[in-house]
Amino acid sequence: MCCRLVDNCEVGEQLDEMGGCVNFSGGCNGGGGGGDGGGKGGEKSSLMVLSQAKMILWMTRGMTTLLIWICVVQLLTVGEVWGPRLLKTWPSCYTTPYQTNLHSPSFMESRVFLPPKRAYKNNGYLMVSCNGGLNQMRGAICDMVAVARYLNVTLIVPELDKSSFWADPSDFEDIFDVDHFIKSLRDEVRILKELPPRLKRRVELGKFHSLAPISWSDISYYHHQILPLIRRYKVVHLNRTDARLANNGLPLEIQKLRCRVNFSGLRFTSQIEELGRKVVNILRKNGPFLVLHLRYEMDMLAFSGCTQGCNGDEIEELTRMRYAYPWWKEKEIDSDFKRKEGLCPMTPEETTLILRALRIDRNIQIYIAAGEIYGGERRMASLATEFPNLVRKEMLLDRLELGFFQNHSSQMAALDYYVSLESDIFVPTYDGNMARVVEGHRRYLGFKKTIRFDRKVLIDLIDRYNEGSLNWDEFSSTVKEVHMDRMGRPTRRMAISDRPKEEEYFYANPYECLD
Repeated sequence: MCCRLVDNCEVGEQLDEMGGCVNFSGGCNGGGGGGDGGGKGGEKSSLMVLSQAKMILWMTRGMTTLLIWICVVQLLTVGEVWGPRLLKTWPSCYTTPYQTNLHSPSFMESRVFLPPKRAYKNNGYLMVSCNGGLNQMRGAICDMVAVARYLNVTLIVPELDKSSFWADPSDFEDIFDVDHFIKSLRDEVRILKELPPRLKRRVELGKFHSLAPISWSDISYYHHQILPLIRRYKVVHLNRTDARLANNGLPLEIQKLRCRVNFSGLRFTSQIEELGRKVVNILRKNGPFLVLHLRYEMDMLAFSGCTQGCNGDEIEELTRMRYAYPWWKEKEIDSDFKRKEGLCPMTPEETTLILRALRIDRNIQIYIAAGEIYGGERRMASLATEFPNLVRKEMLLDRLELGFFQNHSSQMAALDYYVSLESDIFVPTYDGNMARVVEGHRRYLGFKKTIRFDRKVLIDLIDRYNEGSLNWDEFSSTVKEVHMDRMGRPTRRMAISDRPKEEEYFYANPYECLD
């Protein structure tokens, strides 16, 4: 038989509707009964059928390929969300470009998993103006995020203080990683860099409400007093936000959110962190190091009225400064009385005695985390003699590297904060905001050693030693005994219900977050 089969039918036949073969020509070329004319007609018909069959075959293949690609695209899209959960046991079915080396630093840096956005009915917008130095503002930012979360409002990135003694022009994004701040907390509260245009115009026209919240308030104050204002005006501006949320008696979820903002959400800019790492690396090459937060700058002494060791001209200068700032309420101050009550920062000379009494190795590196020490080299002489390895950031960094931070006190404080967290020992000489916040952060990081001076006891011991009623061994052993339980170990926070200002500061000892 000379005919070829096409789809199981011979050439000259085609499929009928039921799938059978039907003869449509007179025969095959060269076969009987067709003649030349029939052969030629059959050949044309055969070519036509072959062309139609090929066309159907290619169309079928094309449609199949298109459908497969559509399915693949859909699977990949769904896989971005569900792949890690559903297909993690099928590595050949779900792969990403990062899977070549999952543990490399570049993978960890480039693959950022954001928490899902929290969905809630927005009650309005909260604007915040912080006051004070870096760490005073840091606590306020944490408090206001917690307030915004509790009230179900949108928080605008806080405005930092530019009018205080330091006159630092830095904005939030100059100190903190603003994008990380917004994204890392988006499962708790919606944070925007600025108001939507319509509301921004309202604020420019003065159609908003501004107030300073009551200090040391619990969260119910914000629910009953602030939330109605937000619902009425849509935009409320809170100013002077330091210490406006209570230390104690708050719901556990509020306390944990304050910790999350402080220890995770408020990350310094990459420039500050890179420079901080460089300082730490330089120090580490020479062994362990102690950070001494020597709070003996001119502004601190003028504000506190503490003048121990200062000469007449210096006392007069500090007094003039205190009177020059109207928001420093206390003007007439008895320096000696305040010192004996333990309310003054330790002087460099007093600090030297205490470090010796604690048997701090005289060869340890001591990084001075502070601004310019009042009295300069004259006041630092005893400390430099006893501990010769004193260093400052200005000694470790190139002038060009540090130049970017000059005249930006908050950015300089941020650099000191970073180095303080990394130190082997942290020693603050006064219970200022930086001392307390760094102490709490070091507790959170695993109870890193922080020596908190009991200044009232120490001043009495120092005076008795200087008067000769205590010899050195007695003085040293008593100092060590007093500070055995003041090394940053876990402890329950002190609460004084009728005097919240005198309570232990939440950010110095956030024990609710130390599980």
